Amino acid sequence: MPLFKLLIKAPDLEAGHAACDVLERLEPAPLAVTLFEDGPPRFIVEAYYDGQPEANAIRRLLATRDARLGAPALKELADQDWVALSQAALPPIAAGRIVVHGSHDRACFALRRLAVEIEAGEAFGSGHNATTALCLEALDALARRRRLRRVLDLGCGSGVLAIAAARVAPGARVLAVDNDPRAVAIAQENARLNRVAGRVRVLRASGFEHPVLRRAPPFDLVLANILPGPLIALTPALHQALGGGGIAVLSGLLDHQARELAATYRAANFRLVRRVQRAGWTAFTFVRR
Repeated sequence: MPLFKLLIKAPDLEAGHAACDVLERLEPAPLAVTLFEDGPPRFIVEAYYDGQPEANAIRRLLATRDARLGAPALKELADQDWVALSQAALPPIAAGRIVVHGSHDRACFALRRLAVEIEAGEAFGSGHNATTALCLEALDALARRRRLRRVLDLGCGSGVLAIAAARVAPGARVLAVDNDPRAVAIAQENARLNRVAGRVRVLRASGFEHPVLRRAPPFDLVLANILPGPLIALTPALHQALGGGGIAVLSGLLDHQARELAATYRAANFRLVRRVQRAGWTAFTFVRR
């Protein structure tokens, strides 16, 4: 049976998510959709089909959703196990003591306590994006020097940060939140796969708009790897959600977007503890005064 790959270039993460949303809603549905960084701020969306999709129709729909998206390029694949090949091309990612790997590397890392298994796929967060790796490194560094009891992963995507938090802080209760129902389902499945479902609760919510979050005691740590606009808009709510001395690890920012966010959080009574830059992306660690 022939297989087809549809490739779409996106100028940024927001456009990439828009393309994924269009492809997932079309018939016939793709076998898989992946979103990968292609050097900041660009991304690539790949969709795989077991029959030839209507590329022209897809192009017209993409243009109505986000005019910045590139024209889809369609390629017929050779008769081979493309799923295994695409996953094998993704090496494990080490972030401090944490290792994020796919199922193809399960035998190598299954016995490591701080290993997290995540497949690259529809929900953002496989560890291969610099922003995810920076958040994982910050999480590992924090867990080394303080006890974390309550952790929130805001905009959890695949759930990789929430699962890693449950790994490095075995006594912590972790909440993971996303406004995308597909991401919520994927994060729940990943929590079960990694045997932390008993300590990682996944909720569908936009920001802090959920009764569980509004009633929750203060968090020791909030991890948020999302877009800069929402990070800035959520500043007051995030300040309220953290206890005194609570920590916020924030990423999803290109370097040129970092100054505005840092100024916003300083003005909201946060103290900047750490700023790390990699491959054009920035991650911040703030402490609530």
